[in-house]
Amino acid sequence: MMGETIAKTVPTVSIYGIAVSRMNMRETVEYLTAVIEARTPHQVITANPIMVMAALERPDYMAVMRRAELVVPDGAGLVWAAGYLGVPVAERVAGFDLMHKLLERGREKGWKVFLLGAAHDVVRASAERLEQMYPGIRIVGWRDGFFKSDQDGEVVDEIVAAAPDLLFVANSLDRQEPWIDRYKSRLNVPVMMGVGGSFDIVAGRLKRAPLFFQRMRLEWFYRLLQEPKRFKRMLALPKFVMRVIRDKKKALHDDGPSAK
Repeated sequence: MMGETIAKTVPTVSIYGIAVSRMNMRETVEYLTAVIEARTPHQVITANPIMVMAALERPDYMAVMRRAELVVPDGAGLVWAAGYLGVPVAERVAGFDLMHKLLERGREKGWKVFLLGAAHDVVRASAERLEQMYPGIRIVGWRDGFFKSDQDGEVVDEIVAAAPDLLFVANSLDRQEPWIDRYKSRLNVPVMMGVGGSFDIVAGRLKRAPLFFQRMRLEWFYRLLQEPKRFKRMLALPKFVMRVIRDKKKALHDDGPSAK
């Protein structure tokens, strides 16, 4: 099948059994362009150490990450880990940047886009802003993330009816990846990607880290300055580094779902 052929072209490094892409940003965009043209549904996870640590503690979350068709190294910690384990990735592929690169490509292709998640005013402002930024794309639908599980079917039907090429889901990491995984076969969207707080930045509610912080791989610190309540979550970063150093060989080849 075409989907299997495309998937085989992705070079990866296995970090605790999660196949992390080694492609750079340009290669990733080209790959996902081929995915859209072939109409092969892909869940794209923009992974960071917080997500990997959650997966190590929760077998269900680990299963979601392992089932994803493409996992890119969003967090600088994953870039470091791949290098430390001796199988380096080409570069960090930040989810926010990947979203914008895909939208830029969508201008040329006339791709259809659906936005799901965040607060009502935030996702609405994001839809309006993205249409201004990328004339040529078609925002075929948007909906906030404040719906209950018994409304999932309604939301899925709305997305299916819109038939987008790109579905961006902005929610908490605990919710967006499992939600896409649960419904991706019904959604049948070529690219389904969790984008976390990206809509808040697009809508101007939050500021992205300046280039200095990005180049120093300190975006996480800038985000912490804006949202101090994230402090407890950020403790996963040093734990991840210590875990990889401790495990080294096991981290590179581990196929087990547990953190024990």
